[in-house]
Parts: sequence; C-alpha cells; structure tokens
Amino acid sequence: MSEPQPRPKPGPRPRSTNPSPEELSDQQLDRRKLLFGLSFGAAAVGGLSILETGGTVLDVAQRVGDLAVADVAGASTEVIPVSTEEAPPVTTNPVVAEFEAPVLDGSFRLQPGQTAAVALVGGRIIDPDTGFDRVGNIGLLDGRIVEISEDTIDATETIDVTGHVISPGFIDILSYQPNGYGEWFKMADGVTSNIGMHGLQFEPVSFHDEWSGEVPIHFGGAAHNTFVRTQLEVNPFDTAGDGQVVNIVTEIENQIRNGYLGVSVHPEYAPGVSQLELMELGRTVERLQVPMCVHARFSDNIAPGLQAEATGELVQVARETGAHVHIEHINSTGGTGRMAEALGEIEDALAEGLSMSACMYPYEFWATTLKSNRFQDWQEKFGLDYDQLQVAGEPNRLTAETFEQAYDENLLTAAFAIPPGDIDLGLQASFMIIGSDAILERPHNNHPRSTGCFARTLGVYTRERGIIDLPTALSMMTIRPARLLERNAPALSSKGRMQIGADADVTVFNPDTIIDRSTIANPAQESFGVQHVFVDGVAVRRDGINDLENPRPGRALRSEII
Repeated sequence: MSEPQPRPKPGPRPRSTNPSPEELSDQQLDRRKLLFGLSFGAAAVGGLSILETGGTVLDVAQRVGDLAVADVAGASTEVIPVSTEEAPPVTTNPVVAEFEAPVLDGSFRLQPGQTAAVALVGGRIIDPDTGFDRVGNIGLLDGRIVEISEDTIDATETIDVTGHVISPGFIDILSYQPNGYGEWFKMADGVTSNIGMHGLQFEPVSFHDEWSGEVPIHFGGAAHNTFVRTQLEVNPFDTAGDGQVVNIVTEIENQIRNGYLGVSVHPEYAPGVSQLELMELGRTVERLQVPMCVHARFSDNIAPGLQAEATGELVQVARETGAHVHIEHINSTGGTGRMAEALGEIEDALAEGLSMSACMYPYEFWATTLKSNRFQDWQEKFGLDYDQLQVAGEPNRLTAETFEQAYDENLLTAAFAIPPGDIDLGLQASFMIIGSDAILERPHNNHPRSTGCFARTLGVYTRERGIIDLPTALSMMTIRPARLLERNAPALSSKGRMQIGADADVTVFNPDTIIDRSTIANPAQESFGVQHVFVDGVAVRRDGINDLENPRPGRALRSEII
C-alpha cells in the first residue's frame, strides 16, 4: 500500500461509543459468517462467475433465506431437513470423455510435420476458462500454445512434468512497477504478468519503454489518481474544485489512452477525493471500457467513517456511472471484520446488474507505512496494541519504545488485524481475484505477500485446508484477472488460458509441495514448488531455478483505446 505524503504523528481521538471490532464480531459477524460461508461455499464451486461467463450471480439474501434459519437475530437452532430421496446408483465403469483440447485460435495449431520448440508432457493440464482438466501434453512455439494432446508432440525439447500441474501463468493484478529485483521472486511464485493496478506514478509511454526487454515477466499498470492530483498541485487531503476535477480526469484519460490499463484511486490515503471526483472518474473509465480500481475510503468499523460506508460508496459509483469498479484488497479495506457483509453487498450489486469485482491476499495481517493515514489512531480504530505490530524485515514485534523509532523512519509495518475467517470467506466468492499488493524491494521492508501470495493460496488454502479446490484457485489467478482487463487491452485476451492459440505464458508446479516460505521477518524467500515458468514460450525458470542469464521476454501490457 502506498500513501501520498506523511500525516501528522498519530495521537489520541475521543473514544467512540460504537462497538469495537471484537464486539462487532461477537454481536454480528459470527451468525452471518456462518450463513454466508455456507452459501458462498456452494456458489463459488458450482456457480458461474460474472468475470468468467457474464452470467448472473445468485442473490445473496435469497440464498441466506434458503437456509431456513427461522430467527437469525435469536440464533435459532432449527434443523434444516435433509432429503431422504434415494441417491442415484454409482456407475462402476464411468465413461471417460474424449480428450478434446480447448481452442482459442485454431490458426496457431501445430501442423502435420511441424515441430514444437518445447513439449511439456505428462502433466495435469488445467484451463480455468473452459473447465478443461486432463492429464496430457502441450506444445509451445513462437510464443503460443500450439498443441494440447494425449498424443506425442514432436518438439526440439521435451520436458517430463509428470505429477505436476500445467497452468496458465499467474496474473498478479495488484502489484507495483518492476524494479529489477522483485519480479524474480514473483516468477518463483508462478507469476508471468506483474500488473500494477494499485497505480503507477510514471508517465506511461516512458515507463513502458524503459522496462520492455529488461524484465523476465510481463508488466503494466494503472494511472495513479493521487499522483496525478499531486502533479496538478491538488493536495491529497483537499477536495478538488470543479475545474480541478476536470483537469484530473482529463490527465487520467490521457494516461489510459497512452497505455495504462485503468485508474487506481485511494480515498483512504487521499481523503480529499470527493464523490464528485469518483463519479467523473467512473464515467470516464466506463466510456474507455477499463476498470476503476479503488483502495476504499475506510478500513475500520468505528465512526466516523465505517467500512460499510466505503463499500456503499463504490457500489453507488458502479450504479450511477456503469463503470466496472474493482475493490482492492477487500480483506484489509472494506471487508475487515465484516467480510460476509462486504461480500453480500457486492453480490447484491452484481444481482442488480452492476459491474464489480474485488481482490485479496491470503494473509491475516496487512502492512503499510507508519505515517500513512491508515495508522492514524490505529489503536482505537483496529483495537490493536504494540505487540500486534511488526516492522517488515525485522524479527520482533514492536513495543511502545521501538514504535517511536519505527515511526520516525516511517517503516512499513504489519498489523495483525484481519480475522482468519475473513480470508476463508473471501476466497470462496465467485468474483474474487488474488492480488498481492506488493513487490519485493531492497532492503526487504516488505510484506511477505510480495513473494509468497500465490503459492500460499495453493499450498495452504487449497491443498492443506481445502477452502477452495485447485481449478477455482487457478481461476482467481488467471482467467478472472485476464477478463477484468481485456476489454481494451488485447494482450490480456490471450492470457490466463490454457488453450491452443493462447499466449505461451505457462506455470508448472507440484500441487503436493507448493508452498510459500516468506515471513514478515524475512520476506525475501522464494516460494517452493514452482518448477518451470515460460513467458511468451521462453523458459525463464527451469527445475525450480530462475534463469538469470537468458533473454528477458517480459513486455509491456498496454491498453489500446480506439
């Protein structure tokens, strides 16, 4: 998370008579988490995602009503009857469907007598877009997937990946700019596209030109609304006048037309962003057919300024402008301690026909710099004490004394403020995307999500805990982010897919061993279990080792606005 400029040193504020986050949890969240957990568990696995199919999302209130709980407020113990109908007989010799490879563009299919550059053989091929999930072989040539088959594929190089998953390369939509260092850790986490939709503070043409051919994985990002405001001499804490809003929006549009994939807005860190400014930005991105990604206005549940108001504001923007509104890291802003409610609000918006999505990282602590607006009144807002804070890159929790030094240095500090159940619920939402909100930098004052976000999702929440199944987890990392960005970014329309004709961005990992190894104390640790990574068909990671010597195929992912 980034902030425009330091706030005054945190001081006390009058204690609110509103309930604390813990009291909210006791009074409200446990009941609704149970209900929403049951409904999302069914919907996320069996339902259709707006981002994946364009279909309609089930109304959450109706689904909760279907649970037949007579008195939610009174915590009724009514038992839901179980059907006594006889189950259909089990087929002892199930018919295996014919191997039918998914095809995006058949013109790229390997022709008779033609040889692929690389064949990956014997792996479990998963295409989250079509649901294809079979053991087989794939061929890569000239930056494309040219064959998916059970049969032998003639290739210059053949790699046996038996026991591994062959997946589209992971797309991290909520990262930051390349820095020549952190992207190598991303790659070890399975990422092939590092996209800074949290906002980039650069002019887009020079930014894209600077990094093309210099990094191993693809990159891109969004215009940074706070940065544009600062360039136009509009203080992040000041409300822009009508003329200033016009100037801000005009510059944002210019940057999108010059290649950025959308806009990122940060009302919590730039509280001067008004409803008028949000609406004008929404109208602009709707016209350009790109998303507006928003770090919501409030991250706590104590007045003044509640998370429910923050998500409600964004639903209203989607309703009035028609824009696709994406809520950034909803587990730490907008949904902390009220995840069931926040997910329900988005589900209701989708059922209404609005265009919305959200992303999250699978950790129970967020992190930002101590002088940021979020840490203002942090003890009151989040119900934390010093021993629930830890400077990223340091081994110990803070004390009142060490906090002062960390504050003076404005260090990025982790706060253990996310209830574990929020992560479980969020991962089951059919519109959720995995986004790290970080990229590793020296000297490692970074959240471990910068290096372990994707492997943690697959290792902890998919394999160990079974919160989501493997195809669902992969859809959150591949096809959902691709669909979010592809409307006016043609390069994304051939990514996130394991199909003939799709880009040869491929991640091969061992589903039995993949895991994150990074920690708050030491975030500079590669994930384990990602064996091979191909970017545009070029092997950039082989046998679990990054290739630091060969050409770097990463290219800019740009919007193309007509």
